[in-house]
Amino acid sequence: MAVTTTRAEVVSTEDEVWEALHVHLRSVFERDAETYEATTGDDLSLYEWFITPHRQDSLPFHLFMISNGSMLEGAGEYRYDLLEPRLQLYGDTAIVSYAFMLSVVSGGRVAHRTHNESRVLVRRDGRWQVVHVHKSPAWQAPLSPPV
Repeated sequence: MAVTTTRAEVVSTEDEVWEALHVHLRSVFERDAETYEATTGDDLSLYEWFITPHRQDSLPFHLFMISNGSMLEGAGEYRYDLLEPRLQLYGDTAIVSYAFMLSVVSGGRVAHRTHNESRVLVRRDGRWQVVHVHKSPAWQAPLSPPV
């Protein structure tokens, strides 16, 4: 027996994935460790080039970072934009990729930071959770930022 999926079901699932991602991202910058933990799998793995050149596994490090507010480094208002967003959906697994631009107000000025990012989300018990994150610089290789 073949299972068919309608376009409306696909769009609805895509909307669910994007909404889950935005809830997850806001939890990071709003220091909401409870929501971050609820939207992140216990088996989380990450590559964050600006923190360490090695894979990080599990939640404790990020819960520490979120609880101590270091993601915004004392800044006030913030906004983020996902540039060139793409979603690839494979049943209960979704891969989202984009250029992440963070804008923060600090000392009366707006500063911007951008990096490339991919996140893998898995639907478990009816809700989407982030299980893998990979971040890379948004400048041309080899190893240093533009001057």
